[in-house]
Amino acid sequence: MRTIQFREAVAEAMSEEMRRDESVYLMGEEVAEYNGAYKASKGMLDEFGPKRVIDTPIAELGFAGIAVGSAMNGCRPIVEFMTFNFSLVGIDQIINNAAKMRQMSAGQFPMPMVFRGPTASAGQLGATHSQAFENWYANTPGLKVVVPSTPYDAKGLLKSAIRDNDPVIFMESEQMYGDKGEVPEEEYTIPLGVADVKREGTDVTIVSFGKIIKEAFIAADELAKDGISCEIIDLRTVRPMDYDTIINSVKKTNRLVVLEEAWPFASVASEVTYMVQERAFDYLDAPIQRITTADTPAPYSPTLLKEWLPNADDVIKAVKKVTYK
Repeated sequence: MRTIQFREAVAEAMSEEMRRDESVYLMGEEVAEYNGAYKASKGMLDEFGPKRVIDTPIAELGFAGIAVGSAMNGCRPIVEFMTFNFSLVGIDQIINNAAKMRQMSAGQFPMPMVFRGPTASAGQLGATHSQAFENWYANTPGLKVVVPSTPYDAKGLLKSAIRDNDPVIFMESEQMYGDKGEVPEEEYTIPLGVADVKREGTDVTIVSFGKIIKEAFIAADELAKDGISCEIIDLRTVRPMDYDTIINSVKKTNRLVVLEEAWPFASVASEVTYMVQERAFDYLDAPIQRITTADTPAPYSPTLLKEWLPNADDVIKAVKKVTYK
């Protein structure tokens, strides 16, 4: 199987769906002439032209609203935010229109659209450019939220997101665009709402998603040296969440650690924790451990940022705590 970069997987997914369906188009800042701020739309302007690959002004509220209107009229827009930090400028269109229009129109207006771009931190970008909003959007009925961690998952999930008749928030990472992984050349999709057991184990379940899951794999390799077997579940889709895969794993391992690159209060990890204690409390042999960023804005200092972010050492400590090692 060939190996390609994450950004190439994203570009392939969008291009294949645009060839398949003429109602699909891409719009956002620098997506056309510049081939995308992260080169995730490289070559698409040349193939599809300026009517379907559209450079926008720096006006997220405006072009998010244009996308909503075009989805109501039969198009399938893909909106790229240079970062989801900038989606806050357009959040009124996402929350109040995209997420609610299908219900408010009694089903007359399906909203087939994708809002995509990078989420969370990407190095020393400061407090306003280092935020993770997966839990914000997942809290909104009417939105689906996808956060892939590999090129294979990114391509398959993005194709499904573009075909979906509901608005999908598709969150990537600046620090993953150069990641390489095996991706088949033939057509494939991955259904939304299905988690993936990336590593099987027997002693503890670790649930994570997005780029921070890499820290779980590093920790699992170290813990294996101490005879602790970790099962790692990649949520892939935050909403709808695949509770059954998590519950079935916890029934096997009897312990749970949740790793997330976001603030702790009302986090995705909090939702996972609640559902497990509700549906599998009697299977737990230890309290659930939640690992998140510090409960402060992201610092600019590299030393402080390192302390602010979750890491493999945090995972190792949490696993040893739930296994009483």
